[in-house]
Amino acid sequence: MRPCPSPLRPLLLGVAFAAISPTALLAQQTAPIVLDEITLQAATATGTIAAPAQPYAGGQVSTRTRLGALGDVDVQSAPFRAAAYTEELIRNQQARTLADVTRNDPSVRQDAPAFSERDSFFIRGFSVPNLDTLYDGLPYIANPRRSALEGIGRVDLLMGPTALANGGVGRVGGTINMIPKRAEDQDLTRVTTGIASDSQLWTHVDLGRRFGPRKEWGVRGNLSWRGGDTALDNNNAEVGVAALGLDYRGDALRATLDLNASKQDLDAPTSLFNAAAPGVPIPDAPDGDINTANPFEFHDSTHRMIAGRVEYDLAPATTVYGAFGASRYREDFLTSNYTITAPNGDAINELGFNPQEIEGRTAEIGLRTEATTGPVRHRITLSAAYALNRNNRGEFNPRLLGFPVAGTNIYDPVYLPAAPDLSGLPRADGLIPFADLRSRSVALSDTMSLDDDRVQLTFGGRWQEIRTRGFNTRPGIPDFPVGEQNYLYEDSAFTPAIAASWRIRDGLTVYGNYVEALTEGPMAPSVAENAGELFPAVVNRQREVGLKYDLGTVTLGASLFEIRQPNGITDPASNVFSLSGQQRNRGLELSAAGAPMEGLRILGGVTLMDAELRRTQDGAFDGNDVPGVPRTAASLYAEYDLPSVQGLTLNGRVMHGGSTWYDQANTQKVSGWTRLDLGARYAVEAQGREIELRANVENVLDESYWASSARGFLAAGAPRTYAVSASMKF
Repeated sequence: MRPCPSPLRPLLLGVAFAAISPTALLAQQTAPIVLDEITLQAATATGTIAAPAQPYAGGQVSTRTRLGALGDVDVQSAPFRAAAYTEELIRNQQARTLADVTRNDPSVRQDAPAFSERDSFFIRGFSVPNLDTLYDGLPYIANPRRSALEGIGRVDLLMGPTALANGGVGRVGGTINMIPKRAEDQDLTRVTTGIASDSQLWTHVDLGRRFGPRKEWGVRGNLSWRGGDTALDNNNAEVGVAALGLDYRGDALRATLDLNASKQDLDAPTSLFNAAAPGVPIPDAPDGDINTANPFEFHDSTHRMIAGRVEYDLAPATTVYGAFGASRYREDFLTSNYTITAPNGDAINELGFNPQEIEGRTAEIGLRTEATTGPVRHRITLSAAYALNRNNRGEFNPRLLGFPVAGTNIYDPVYLPAAPDLSGLPRADGLIPFADLRSRSVALSDTMSLDDDRVQLTFGGRWQEIRTRGFNTRPGIPDFPVGEQNYLYEDSAFTPAIAASWRIRDGLTVYGNYVEALTEGPMAPSVAENAGELFPAVVNRQREVGLKYDLGTVTLGASLFEIRQPNGITDPASNVFSLSGQQRNRGLELSAAGAPMEGLRILGGVTLMDAELRRTQDGAFDGNDVPGVPRTAASLYAEYDLPSVQGLTLNGRVMHGGSTWYDQANTQKVSGWTRLDLGARYAVEAQGREIELRANVENVLDESYWASSARGFLAAGAPRTYAVSASMKF
């Protein structure tokens, strides 16, 4: 077990034992301005820096969500499918990462193993890596591997292409946006400590204060450390997080500044599996606690980030704003790549080593204003955005390292006797350029409201330019010396967006949208023969209609969508990654959230999907199902306050993923799965202090399953795991 390098560990452990001990638990409107035929009216939501939105009934989701350049909007009237998960939900579910929160939506699935170094998502059947998540609306500054949630106050999920709203950066399936915590009007001191399978200790301190005559200055700080053995054999994880959020909220001026730092050190992290050749049956998933990684494997990373945002009201209905962010992520690792060769679980294990550094730079400026022309109220936005993502890697050829290639078995792993010699190989603090992506864009939109906002129409578009470059980092490649550019794509396009919503009667809204988005082309994965090859940008298109029904304490939703994107796949026979044909996903999403009766809260839904391959080479796979996309997915979560015991709440969740195809030919089938989670929490007040005890068990029945077969890989599901915590609010 690697010792935690942070000097905060002894302090946090001391706070943990003090907090969890029984002694500690029990001790203590202006008038309109008329200019000719245009009326400027007082704005109610032109900005995004404001007091937290009110939670919906049950406290699990928020009534408002962030739509990027379009600002904060009411979830019920937004002409898109959106969800905003609250800080209360994050705490009650003991969520540690984004994957823990997004599993509440059946259209979002984690496609990376639970005990790996990363989160990666499949949204509406399309890949969305953690690199493409947003931090306070800004791209490329969140941790590109796994984002901790200690400093996050809300997680917003916006479905479909979001280029108009989010600076032209993102993926076609949807966007995940992390909203940082802000100090509230009441002082906050909360200490949480806990333990998770097998011996993961966790301590988290959350402090919030406001200062000034009108409490205009706010400070919110979060410190946490967790470490120890996990439920996976030989796996140890240590994670440290520090987050500081500052904010100022004046009458006309509002500003925020966020500083984040995190470190993640893993021993024997698990990895993905791929199948060797077409026709090889996919074996059943191994027990979730079996680890095929060699005990000497590791993955160590650090992440540093700064982000700022400022808004100024030029007039009651006109706001100008600016935002910026920068980050640096470094990782050193020695991990395995697995190829399953037989139905009995035999596999080949090839070690991988390629340290890298990922840097992000982003900025946005814009203006939001409101005006009235006759019976129509306009909400106009104009913005310009810039984003740069740079990837640096080591100057060597990983394929020529001479690391041993060994046989193993996913049910009965065979480990190498010793680690290879890494001396003389590069580390993450001395690398050369490998690839970069730059996006520049300008967006304009007008949301027109009629009939007392019952009808809203949004027309807009974004002109965007994307440049992607690749550089050779491997000695010995003919025609391309080390450091020379070997790929360059420059693409630009204007992508329109049209959306509308109509409140038919109080509580019932129907909506529709047509959205296009220019997104960066894919990069061939590390296991492909053409690993690292870049592809040009692609245009994606979505059509969607839906309804939202707010019953007062329960909100119901239904949406029908179709998304089309050029298809990227690694051919299982040649192991070459390419763009081939088109992926067309059609789906029906049913969702619910709220409190249907006193003491009962629900959250979740069901997604039905028809994902089809089209226009493939020579029509070979036309009409086949898209690999890795299940036809049915469900996630249903509920909480119930036990009437007989005041303060005691029981909770449970059922997650289901239907069977999928692993290959484009639809010959290799991956079985479906169902998982049950159960938990409880107990809230009590002792000597003026709020105390909450929580216990959760995931995968109660200890099912073995392939949680994902997306992107040509198999990710094993986690075994039965538990988490117990105690939280005290001073």
